[in-house]
Amino acid sequence: MIHTISNSSLRLSVQQTGAEICSIQSVKSGKEYIWQADPVIWGSHAPVLFPIIGSLKNNEYYYDGMRYSIPKHGFIRYSEKLDPTNNTSDRIVFKLKSDAETLNMYPFDFEFIVTFQLLGNRINIMHKVTNLDFKEMFFSLGAHPAFRCPINDNEIFDDYFIEFETTEKASSHRLTDGGLVTDKTFLVLDNTDILPLKPSLFEKDALIFKKLKSRKVRLRSHQSDQYITLRFSDFNYLGIWTKPHAPFICIEPWLGITDHVNTDGNLKNKEAMIKLPVGQSFMAQYSIEINE
Repeated sequence: MIHTISNSSLRLSVQQTGAEICSIQSVKSGKEYIWQADPVIWGSHAPVLFPIIGSLKNNEYYYDGMRYSIPKHGFIRYSEKLDPTNNTSDRIVFKLKSDAETLNMYPFDFEFIVTFQLLGNRINIMHKVTNLDFKEMFFSLGAHPAFRCPINDNEIFDDYFIEFETTEKASSHRLTDGGLVTDKTFLVLDNTDILPLKPSLFEKDALIFKKLKSRKVRLRSHQSDQYITLRFSDFNYLGIWTKPHAPFICIEPWLGITDHVNTDGNLKNKEAMIKLPVGQSFMAQYSIEINE
C-alpha cells in the first residue's frame, strides 16, 4: 500500500513496506525527484536503515556470546509489518514494534516510529527509537534517499554537482569488495565546497565521509535552476553513492557505519553504535527541500 499527502508545493508518497519514500513530485511542474526503483538497475527508492548500516563481516555479529545475522542495512527496509498510525493531512507515520521475527535477528525489544511531515516545499523525516527492553540497546540509524540524476531530459549525470554547506577538506574511506570499511582513505574534497558528479567516483562503491563540517548539502545542475537541499544536523556521517552510469544519486545521512574489515564481530564494539538506556527514547531528523 502507498500513502500519499500533498499541499500546494509537493506531493509525497511513502510505501508501507519499509516506510520508504517512493515519490516526491512537484505540484507546479510535475517533475519527479525520487528515483523510481528500476529493478534492473537498483530496485529501491529510499530505504530506512535500522538497526545496522551497511554490511556485517561474514554476514554475522555476536551479542552476549550468541550469533545473529541481519540483512544489509537492517530489516526495516524489508518489513511489511509497519503500521500506519496517526496519519493526518500533512504527515504520514509508521510504527514497528519488536516481535519474534526481529528478535531472531536482533535481541532487543524496541519501538520504532518514523514520521514524514510535509511543510511547504520541505519534507521532515523524523525517527524515534524507544528501548522497551531490560538492558541497554545498541543500534545504528540512517537514511538512503535516491534522487533522480539527471532530473530533466536535456541533462546528463555529469551536469550535476553536490554543493556543501562550507568549504571542506575531506577524505573518503575505501571499501572492500564485500562492502566493509578499511583504514585506507583518499582525498575527495580539497578545500572546496563543490563535488562534481561523475560515474568514475563510484567505481569502488560509496563515498563515506566521517568528519564533515557541513550539515547541509545541495544537489544542483549546471544546466537548470532547480536544486534539492538535504539537511542532516542530527547525523554524524554522510554517504554518497550510485551505481556507475545509473541515473540517480543517493545522499545518505548516517548514525553508524558498515563493519570494519578487522571487526571482532561484537555488536558492543561496532563503530559509532548508539547506546540507548532502558526505557529511554532516541530521536533524529533530516529534511529534504525541493527548490525550483
